[in-house]
Amino acid sequence: MSPLPSRRTFALIVLGAVMAAIFAADTLTDYAVAAACFYAAVILAASRILPARGLVLLAAICIALTAVSFFLTRFGTYRIGLVNSAIGMLVIGITTYLALKMEAAKAAVQEAQARLLRVARASTVGELTTSIAHEVNQPLAAIASSAEASQRWLAQDPPNVDKARQTLARILADAHRASDVIARIRGLTQGASPERRGFDLNQAALEMLALSRSELEQHAVQVTTQFDDALPPVSGDRVQVQQVLGNLILNAVDAMASVPAGERRLVLHSARLDATRVVLSVRDHGGGLPLDAPERVFDAFWTTKSGGLGLGLSLSRSILEAHGGCIRAEPAEGGGARFVFELPVHDEAAHG
Repeated sequence: MSPLPSRRTFALIVLGAVMAAIFAADTLTDYAVAAACFYAAVILAASRILPARGLVLLAAICIALTAVSFFLTRFGTYRIGLVNSAIGMLVIGITTYLALKMEAAKAAVQEAQARLLRVARASTVGELTTSIAHEVNQPLAAIASSAEASQRWLAQDPPNVDKARQTLARILADAHRASDVIARIRGLTQGASPERRGFDLNQAALEMLALSRSELEQHAVQVTTQFDDALPPVSGDRVQVQQVLGNLILNAVDAMASVPAGERRLVLHSARLDATRVVLSVRDHGGGLPLDAPERVFDAFWTTKSGGLGLGLSLSRSILEAHGGCIRAEPAEGGGARFVFELPVHDEAAHG
């Protein structure tokens, strides 16, 4: 059994059929009928599936077909046909030029978004530097303490080998702990291509809370998690989704800077929205959202922070929408703000 043609091949076959129909109409109708102008629609449709060289080649073929059609046409006034053919060729050329410019502009926008994403990822890691140092220093301090204890046990006469073995086991456990922290940080700093796979959203959120622990403790923020233990895996790039979570957590901490220490509370809640969607919310008890337009916080370069760029939430929305999800901001009952985002449930059958 022969394989089915790909979508691109099928699209090219359809475009070829349309070009043949336009050529036939241009040849068999009167000179006054400027059917060649319809090649512009073919060029626009092809710009989505062909590279720049392919599009230029297609335009050249359309122009050649227009010329051949002009010489084969036998109806109407020759001078009108010449003018219409010239107009058709001009339309094809202009359309091709504009299509190439549009595709170049799209590529430039995508590259700019990729650069901004890398900047935002680096910015997120920079803001988490204190938390990272705290997380790594804890197991390192424990390793040093256990090593000193092990030396003391071995220096006894006779050496206490059992106690030394226990401290060595603690050293290994703390070393693995430090390695896990470094692995999580490495994931945030790598600029690798997104990897879509199923992952535990609750665990991803807990990891980001762990990375943010020092920042949360420094600002006396009380954290409450209300996670659905039966939450199914979500589909997406774990690192990028964690970047969104980290941004929301740090934004919540900043929003509660002017709130009395005892009232700084952060609540993370997860639940299954329906058969195909999972929802996670990050709620703070800060100053709340702009009253005139809450969704304005997602606009690029809009920020209330004196040293902020205003890119975090805008990029977070772009990331989630690229994952087939969405994010919204809403006032929280009792004050503060709640940011809620949705992600699709991982479909093992669809992803293999």
